[in-house]
Amino acid sequence: MSREETTKRVIDSAAVAVIRLTDPGKLIRVADAIYKGGVSGIEITMTVPNAIRVISEASREIGGYMNVGVGSVLDADTAAKAIEAGARYVVSPIFRREIIEVAHRYDVPAMPGAFTPTEIQTAHESGADIVKVFPADVVGMAFFRGILAPMPHLRLMPTGGVTLTNAGEWLKAGACAVGVGTALLDRKLIAADKYAALTENAKILMESIFRARAEMKTA
Repeated sequence: MSREETTKRVIDSAAVAVIRLTDPGKLIRVADAIYKGGVSGIEITMTVPNAIRVISEASREIGGYMNVGVGSVLDADTAAKAIEAGARYVVSPIFRREIIEVAHRYDVPAMPGAFTPTEIQTAHESGADIVKVFPADVVGMAFFRGILAPMPHLRLMPTGGVTLTNAGEWLKAGACAVGVGTALLDRKLIAADKYAALTENAKILMESIFRARAEMKTA
């Protein structure tokens, strides 16, 4: 799958589950649970123990039906190792041009983090396929509307502040997709192996997205 195709897949699916497990042995069951609820993209963060090995295993086991990426990438070397392990896209909480360059060298999308209008535009000009606005809960949806009014060419993805029921509102504010962490992947549910509850969380999230997209088409 090309970089452009993977980017389109992220945007079409609209939701990326940000996975920060302390027990990586549960990742496949967690991923399968949210997939049943309609979430097909996951971002395995580098904060997960043995993250590179986990990405490799996930790519082999669920990569056929889920879009497996890497998150919390802080340098180019980590990006390269994660891609070689099977990550299909690279997400970072910061903007570093060399991470984008490495990702593109492997023909995978780069989604750097940015916060200010200047950072966001600079990331875009440096080749970012999607710009992750982080932490989005600090700036809110009005910020997205404000940024996109003079710069509608941007593809923005909020992470932080996205809930199961407001994901669609972020799309209506101009986001091309959303990153969802603890609101979807409740740590207590995972600790108790309540995977059916995770599936229900995913269904609520995707319903918010489907409803918003339907409203946007008729607006």
